[in-house]
Amino acid sequence: MNLFSDLLASSSLNADVGPRIQQRRGVEIKSAREIEIMKKASKIVATVLREIPSIAEPGKTTADLDKYAERRIREMGAVPSFKGYHGFPSSICASINNEVVHGIPNSKKVIKTGDLLKVDTGAYFEGYHGDSCITICIGEVPEIGKKLSEVAQEALMAGLAQIKPKNTLMDIAGAIEDHVKLNGFSVVEDYTGHGVGRNLHEEPSVFNFRTNDLPNVVLRPGMTLAVEPILNSGGKECRTLRDRWTVVTLDGSLSAQWEHTILVTSDGCEILTDREK
Repeated sequence: MNLFSDLLASSSLNADVGPRIQQRRGVEIKSAREIEIMKKASKIVATVLREIPSIAEPGKTTADLDKYAERRIREMGAVPSFKGYHGFPSSICASINNEVVHGIPNSKKVIKTGDLLKVDTGAYFEGYHGDSCITICIGEVPEIGKKLSEVAQEALMAGLAQIKPKNTLMDIAGAIEDHVKLNGFSVVEDYTGHGVGRNLHEEPSVFNFRTNDLPNVVLRPGMTLAVEPILNSGGKECRTLRDRWTVVTLDGSLSAQWEHTILVTSDGCEILTDREK
């Protein structure tokens, strides 16, 4: 999950609901103790996202998925990271088809065959967060939707392959952008990945495209990052709906997203939200 700056800056949002937002301290290098806690938080997220596809079936609502995710997060001893975060009302973001990010679960939003469903969630455990997102193809989806999801996941893994000490955020971004463009899709530039730890969103911004407008941080062991390519089948432009959360593609095209929380290690990275573990 990543928020846009105007929501973060809005004084009308109550940031005291849900996990407490800690004072920001720049790019943080996590201690061995912190890393062990983050592994537990991230495993909770991975478990929920491993289970969600089995209940995300036609006829269920996005509110059903939200209730399930919150129950499972709490059963495993954590608190939903998203619920109450700057006023967000739910434990997951559930974004369907042309919805890009931050879709609010709704008891009237019924999942249908052919939908491209993004489920993004986080867990707050013993003072630290894990954060991850998957895209689910509901039954038989249009070929372009299936391809878009595949390329988004491949782009994520291409970016993660660039993570090692002394490489930079630009190395991650370049690998992601090149793979996306090679396949004819666009990278959403309004939203990026981020550092993650004591806060759900920490420095640095982990961008998915080449840019000179954001700090090109050098990677160091102990950094924990949420890397999350967001792809559109059409143009990269987006707009926000009246609920002030749900973001959709400007041209109505499909959108897909995959995200992992990772740890920079001495020789590469460890995927903390690995659903296969």
